[in-house]
Amino acid sequence: MSIRESVYFLGSRFDTESLEEAVHNILAETRGGFKYVVTPNVHHMVRLLEDPATMQPLYERAWRVYCDSRVLSCLAWFSGRRLPVITGSDLTAHLIARAAEQRLTIALVGPTAAACAAVGYKYPGLNVVFHTPPMGFIKSEHEVQKCVEFVAKTQTPLIFLAVGMPQQEILARQIVDHPQARGVGLCVGASIDFLTGKERRAPVWLQKVGLEWLHRLLSDPRRLASRYLIECPRIFYLIYLKRRKS
Repeated sequence: MSIRESVYFLGSRFDTESLEEAVHNILAETRGGFKYVVTPNVHHMVRLLEDPATMQPLYERAWRVYCDSRVLSCLAWFSGRRLPVITGSDLTAHLIARAAEQRLTIALVGPTAAACAAVGYKYPGLNVVFHTPPMGFIKSEHEVQKCVEFVAKTQTPLIFLAVGMPQQEILARQIVDHPQARGVGLCVGASIDFLTGKERRAPVWLQKVGLEWLHRLLSDPRRLASRYLIECPRIFYLIYLKRRKS
């Protein structure tokens, strides 16, 4: 196992493992008490900088923090920091493939029964258990507790929390406090949709030049226009403010 290294950027710790190291280290930790992984992108960092009271504790409690954005990685480079990219989609795909090879059981929180069945169909060696909370569940203490109890009861080595940001991070933080919860939880957003083909990832060349966000925007402009054209660009102003204060 490699020595763990991390850097700090925009008020958050980021771990600098490679994808292969991340997969290895996660699988090595699945037998212990519950811990969770977050994969912030530009949208997450804007939320973190604008609402640190809510978001900072969630990121500080995370076991691993991986950069999910080449744009964010580039911004870090201009600040003199090396920030390797491990997207939630790539991490999810690699971990589920390894879990299928080892015939493990995984838990999915968020996706529909059809999506979970599609994952099981794509990976025949995999056993999938799932819980689909209702929309807005995070505002209901009862529904949140049902998610927590599901994870604690299933005792699966890998738990994929796919209920959107910041719901999945808030939920992960709640699960940590359950004494019977085990395994590694991954806050993965839409990664299951990419895995099942419900949503299409950008071509590799677009990913490499940092334009996967543009592909997603053009794929679903009505839903994502506000995020990519209004919310995410605020990162530049927030970085400017942060530098003025330092």
